[in-house]
Amino acid sequence: MIGLIQRVSRAKVTVADELVGSIGPGLLILLGVEHKDDEASAAKLAQRIANYRVFSDVEDKMNNSVIDAQGEVLVVSQFTLAADTRKGRRPSFSSAATPDQAQHLYQVFCEQMAAQGLPVKTGRFAADMQVELVNDGPVTFELKV
Repeated sequence: MIGLIQRVSRAKVTVADELVGSIGPGLLILLGVEHKDDEASAAKLAQRIANYRVFSDVEDKMNNSVIDAQGEVLVVSQFTLAADTRKGRRPSFSSAATPDQAQHLYQVFCEQMAAQGLPVKTGRFAADMQVELVNDGPVTFELKV
């Protein structure tokens, strides 16, 4: 499971001009699910991201997590993160989870983030989404489990 996290001052996702999720300061998480992933992977990644220290403390050092910063989370499914791009000019998605598996684990991941006490907003699974964000920093990390 892959989480591309971006520290944002705000972010939103729309589908067909309908706002489906919006947050203020916090994390935008683009989530890629691979066929080898399971519920334990989702729980582990959620725990790791919720506690990953990417927010500044009073000394302007990245010592605070999104929990510490009392931030919000916007989770957007993105199967393209599971692409194999090592060769050729076209990505291979052979390691990506099936849509049913990915949707289930996406939901588990979101539930696990909410269980950490975080306000969680989401995109719409498998929809053509438009994601807007203001990356704060910019600060972007890729986490894998």
